[in-house]
Amino acid sequence: MFSVPHMVVLFIVVLVVFGPHKLPELARGLGKLMAEFRKASTDFKLAFEEEMRNVERQAREAERKKQMDSATASAAASEASTWTPVGEEAPAQSSEGIEPILAPVNEAVARGEGELESTDQLHALKEQTSSEPKTTSGEGLQEKALQEPLRDHEQHA
Repeated sequence: MFSVPHMVVLFIVVLVVFGPHKLPELARGLGKLMAEFRKASTDFKLAFEEEMRNVERQAREAERKKQMDSATASAAASEASTWTPVGEEAPAQSSEGIEPILAPVNEAVARGEGELESTDQLHALKEQTSSEPKTTSGEGLQEKALQEPLRDHEQHA
């Protein structure tokens, strides 16, 4: 800034220009101006630091959210990859991805005699409906569908 000789010269110039009666008022005004400048710079500094803390907090929250999402996704993936049907072994993990396992059904369900008869009845109904002329109204089809099971039931009784 200024050296000591420069400040002495400046003080003498101010004293000559303004006079000894105005010098205390000028010093008081200069002190107030300096205090306001310090206050403004301190407020600016605090506001800047507060904004920086907010930005850092938001960045930390975003990072935590990203970690939570990735942890949730990896947990879901690990649960899905560790689940295996009863009687099967876990598939080997590959770097390409998880491939579905297709297993044939080992057990067959046998049909009873009643089910065979109902299948024969369906084939007979199909032959009858294909040989009879087709009707365009829905009522005729409904009546046939209701009468066929009654005839079959009467035959068995």
